[in-house]
Amino acid sequence: MNGQEGFSLLTFFQMGGIFMWPLLAFSIATVAISLERAIYLLYHDLRIDDLKTRVREYIRAGDIPGAEKYLAALSKRRIGARILRALVSRSQFSEHLMERAVETEALSRINSLENGFNFLIALGSLSPLTGFLGTVSGMIGAFKSIAEATEVNAQIVANGIYEALITTVFGLIIAIIAMVAHSLLSHVVDKFAAEVEEACSELITELAISGAEQRAIRRRRRIYP
Repeated sequence: MNGQEGFSLLTFFQMGGIFMWPLLAFSIATVAISLERAIYLLYHDLRIDDLKTRVREYIRAGDIPGAEKYLAALSKRRIGARILRALVSRSQFSEHLMERAVETEALSRINSLENGFNFLIALGSLSPLTGFLGTVSGMIGAFKSIAEATEVNAQIVANGIYEALITTVFGLIIAIIAMVAHSLLSHVVDKFAAEVEEACSELITELAISGAEQRAIRRRRRIYP
């Protein structure tokens, strides 16, 4: 190969040595997990405002079964609908019990959204460490070559260090991708969790008011049949 134009990704991989193989596995895992989580979040449509508005209309109309049926129809693809359905289906309970039920359901669903996030954190930590380990190993080999050489010149030293640092570069690139993906995906899930908390709080209030009104109506009917 003549000059820098002769270098390719495969050449860099070969120059990096044996530690490039775990880095290759880490890079594939990082991209796969990031894409899978992104597709999963997009598929399950994390919008909540339209659900909250529609359910509130059902509650104010006194049609709790209608609200539950509406949410059930959307539960397959919309995680927000599953959480709100858990709330609406327990509308006959006290506010405390409704809060407990929806917290349990929301925690379960949010955990499902965060599957794989810990792997991204682990990959973001392991990749630069593995790259640094490869660099240290390469430096050992470089200094060994220098020690065995009869004549030492700047090119021998530079080439050895150059090859040794390749694994660190690749490790850092993988770590950056993993941490950026984790930050973006976590932001989406955290925003959804905050919106769910707000929506559930508002709907619990609506259900409590509706329940109080229904009880008042039943009392009046008993007193004035």
